[in-house]
Amino acid sequence: MNASQQDLLRLHLTPGLGRIALFKLHQYFGNFTAALQAPPQHWREAGLTENLCNKVPAENDPKFQQIRQQLESQQVRLISFWDEDYPSLLREIHDPPALLYLRGKLPENDCFAIVGSRRATSAGLTLTRELATTLAHHEVCIVSGLARGVDSAAHRGALDAKGATIAVLGCGIDWIYPPENSRLFHEIQQENAIITEYPPETPPLAGHFPGRNRIISGLSRGVLIVEAAEKSGSLITGDFALEQGRELFAIPGALQNPNSRGTNRLLKEGAQLVTEARDILQSLWPEQPTKQEQGQYNTFADQLDEPVLSVFRILGHEPRHSDEIARECGLTPMQLSAILLDLELRGGIQTLPGNYYIRAQL
Repeated sequence: MNASQQDLLRLHLTPGLGRIALFKLHQYFGNFTAALQAPPQHWREAGLTENLCNKVPAENDPKFQQIRQQLESQQVRLISFWDEDYPSLLREIHDPPALLYLRGKLPENDCFAIVGSRRATSAGLTLTRELATTLAHHEVCIVSGLARGVDSAAHRGALDAKGATIAVLGCGIDWIYPPENSRLFHEIQQENAIITEYPPETPPLAGHFPGRNRIISGLSRGVLIVEAAEKSGSLITGDFALEQGRELFAIPGALQNPNSRGTNRLLKEGAQLVTEARDILQSLWPEQPTKQEQGQYNTFADQLDEPVLSVFRILGHEPRHSDEIARECGLTPMQLSAILLDLELRGGIQTLPGNYYIRAQL
């Protein structure tokens, strides 16, 4: 942990100094080292109280040193809003965290959130795990909250596919909650990410989970709610998704099942209906290949030279007209015709009626 991160940690451990105060300090002073070196009256000019300045733990404070050493021993990274590796989608929401504590590493894949009941049905858990596995096979990172029930099934499904997943906590990074998810916690941090905005030693209090939910949706292109009662916390995540401009999905359920009342209401209000992973993929990633398909695509593309390679790369799962392809590649109709015939004979593309072409299933 470098000096500037230690300065940020001291501020974040200051009683009463939260997310908004950190943004005010950075805006006024330009960096947190300057804020710590400034006299208390300058904090007042930044919109904070002098008393708050006096509460910042000293660099040699035993409690601060204990937490710093603990974070370093657990290889916890601090990622601030102003760092380059801060998640880009999360940066766009109106109330982003100023600081994230990270165990593991953040995947680079597009993210999709799956949340739902802690007391989900066995059918709901099975479907959640299958959906997460299929999405992970398509290089989609699964985001959830490491809670019992649907959250755990979502993380487990991603791990089944050896895919990417992010667990967002409603407590400090040093807490494993619920305790029975200890094994899942450690599996995720090995190759993926566990994050929280709460400082170490923060317990998993009920009031922290709405804040956690805004991060889950903020990281993601869309949110799927699997099972949710009328007043489920999962619906709060759905509200955040709509507020943040994310796509909202829900799985329908039996009318007599209390866990389906929330999701069925969301569907009546316009959420996208999901019965299989394809519903999500077609909405958000219509041309996203699986890992196996991507490998086959790369193998086939490696055998091609220009300009054949350029034509092949243009074609995807949506039909393209030959005139459009020719314009985009800068080829004459005669040149393009020969290339398309070559690709078709190699099994790379398919010809459709009306001079339309599409990539073949390799």
